[in-house]
Amino acid sequence: MKDPVLYIIIPCYNEAQVLPVTAPMFLNQLQTMISDGLVSSSSKILFVNDGSKDETWSIIESLSKENEAYHGISLSRNRGHQNALLGGLMEAKDLCDITISIDCDGQDDITVMTEMVKQYRDGSEIVYGVRSKRDTDAFMKRFTAESYYKMLKGMGVEVVYNHADYRLVSSRVLKEFSHFEEVNLFLRGMFPLVGFKSTSVYYERHERLAGKTHYPFSKSMHLAFDGITSLSTRPIHIITCFGLLVSVLCFLFIIYIIIGYFMGTTVPGWASTVTAIGFFSGVQLICLGVIGEYIGKIYLETKHRPRYIISERTFDKDKKDSDSES
Repeated sequence: MKDPVLYIIIPCYNEAQVLPVTAPMFLNQLQTMISDGLVSSSSKILFVNDGSKDETWSIIESLSKENEAYHGISLSRNRGHQNALLGGLMEAKDLCDITISIDCDGQDDITVMTEMVKQYRDGSEIVYGVRSKRDTDAFMKRFTAESYYKMLKGMGVEVVYNHADYRLVSSRVLKEFSHFEEVNLFLRGMFPLVGFKSTSVYYERHERLAGKTHYPFSKSMHLAFDGITSLSTRPIHIITCFGLLVSVLCFLFIIYIIIGYFMGTTVPGWASTVTAIGFFSGVQLICLGVIGEYIGKIYLETKHRPRYIISERTFDKDKKDSDSES
C-alpha cells in the first residue's frame, strides 16, 4: 500500500500561548509517522485560524516560514470551532489521502495518531478517538457530558460515546461529506451518517498545556443544543405527546369541576385558577420555544450562506492542487 498523504487539521482561536508549545509536538509526531513508513513525506500540519484576536495568525505564519510541513489558513472572521474545523477539512480533502482533526491545546493524546493511521491502513475509512475515562474532568462536567451522550442516543442521534472531534477521516469520506450542506453543524454526529467502515481507538485526555479554554459552559450548552436540534426531531415528538397528555389531564380536570359544581362542593378561590393558568402558560411557552428553535434553523438553512470564508493562506493552494494531479 502506498504511504498515504496525511493532513493534521488543527482549529485555532486565540491560541498564542499554547501554539508554540504544541506545534513542535505535532511536528515530532508527524515526523515519527513518516520515519516509520506510515504516512508520506508530503504530509502536512494545517492550522486553521478562526478569526483570532491575539498573535495566533502571526505565529502560524512564522511556523510556515520555518518549516514547510506547517501550513495555515485564516478565516475572514470568527466562525466557531465547528465551522473552522470544517473549513480545514474541506481545504485538505483534495490535497491528501487522510486527515486527522485535533484541538490545539494538547489535551488529546497525540501519539494515538499512529494507531489511527494503522487502522486506516487496515481498511477503516473513519477512526474515532474516544476517551477511555474522564478522570481529569470535574464531577459536574463529567456527569453532564456523559448524560448528554446518553440523551443523544435516546434522541436517535448516531454518536460515538465520549468522542469529540479527534478523528481520522479519509479523503474519500470527506468528498462524500462535502455534499452535507447544512449550516448548523455538529460534526461528531454527522460523520456517522456518511457510513463507510469505521472503528475507534481509546486514549486518556490530559490537562490543557497552556492558556485557558475557549469553550466555556455557555458555548458547550449551545453546541449541545445544536447537536440535538440539528440531528433529531424527537423533541417535537416529545412536546406533541406531552401536549396530548396535558390535554387529557385538562379534560379530566374539567369533568371533576363539573361534578363538583353539581354536588355543591366547589370552593371559590383564585389560587387554583392562577396555578393552573401559570402551569399551562409555561408549558405553552416551552413548546413554542422548541418549535421556534427548529423554525429558526430552517430559516438559516434556506439562506444558503457560506459557512466560512478563507481570507489568507500561507501556501499556494493552486500549486498544491497541480502538484497532486501530476
